[in-house]
Amino acid sequence: MDNTISPASTAARLIIRVVFGFLFLAHGWQKFNEFTIPGTVGAFDGMGVPAAEVAAPVIATLELVGGILLIVGLLTRPVAILLTLNMTVALFLVHAPAGVFVADGGYELVLALGAATLALFLVGPGRISLDAALFGRRQGVLAKLA
Repeated sequence: MDNTISPASTAARLIIRVVFGFLFLAHGWQKFNEFTIPGTVGAFDGMGVPAAEVAAPVIATLELVGGILLIVGLLTRPVAILLTLNMTVALFLVHAPAGVFVADGGYELVLALGAATLALFLVGPGRISLDAALFGRRQGVLAKLA
């Protein structure tokens, strides 16, 4: 970890991780508990998502677990890039034809979620994270993920 990171940067990374992690967690929870996995499969199928039977539980799990991992700052970069890819696919496959606004089924939310996770991938989790606590002073593959 870079020890020259400013307090403002540390706070910004924490805020982005917690807020966007919570949003992903909420969406994953919704897919499991409100829509249910069979309902999510049906919705994905209706939106033209290929292999909806596989995609629905994988995406629900990624969003739920990935949201939790972002909040605590564990494996932040790999989780962030997976969530970025998830949002990129959702943007182009489902939301882009509907325009910008989420009220019309548009892409504003997935664009914001994808941009936030891409930013986290690029800058890392910050000092207030499990990644920093576990891997911050080490060299090696796991430390590069932090």
